[in-house]
Amino acid sequence: MWNETKTATSVVDRAVGRQTGVWQESPLVGVDALLKKHQATASTAFRLSERPFLELVNVRGDTRDAAFVQAVKNVLGCPPPEKANTIARGNGYEMLWLGPDEWLVRSAVAHDATRTAPLQAKLGAAFAGVFASAVDIGSGYTVLEITGARTREVLSRGCPLDLHPKLFGEGQCAQSHYFKASMTLVPTGADSFDIIVRRSFADYFVKIMLDAAEPLMS
Repeated sequence: MWNETKTATSVVDRAVGRQTGVWQESPLVGVDALLKKHQATASTAFRLSERPFLELVNVRGDTRDAAFVQAVKNVLGCPPPEKANTIARGNGYEMLWLGPDEWLVRSAVAHDATRTAPLQAKLGAAFAGVFASAVDIGSGYTVLEITGARTREVLSRGCPLDLHPKLFGEGQCAQSHYFKASMTLVPTGADSFDIIVRRSFADYFVKIMLDAAEPLMS
């Protein structure tokens, strides 16, 4: 996602008084042509797109520690969710439960390319003196969005989870895999999901999902 050796946007580094180059590059750059072809012909049955450059921060802490919970609330406007596979929302962020002491925080919108990890900086400052950590992982992942009437069918072709809407719907999340690619799956509507996938699996993920969707597209 970040490559500072290329120049896409020219910004002024006021600290040293010179120009620097900031470059944001999607992990899906290698399948850009394939994605564009899909989106040009996608139907209401299924559509795959990317939500690039969202902030993603891994948070570790102990909800039994009042100072940790308050620090999270001060930044995100909500406490960390304690129920397994649920999501808390506040201040334009979502906090996804990954484990008893681990969460993934993501922004609702893409972050400014000229600012380095602003969410991580906010959480890091709030955690001063608290036994907790906030690690920016945005450059190692991307977020895909899938929508359409046959979305759950496409997912079920490579995901072992029970995806029935009565069992897995909005307000929930789950870590799983799609064929050989690990993912975090987030229902966003009756027929829509966000998928957080590792950068190293991004090309494979798009190719295998579009291949699985092909028979269901009509």
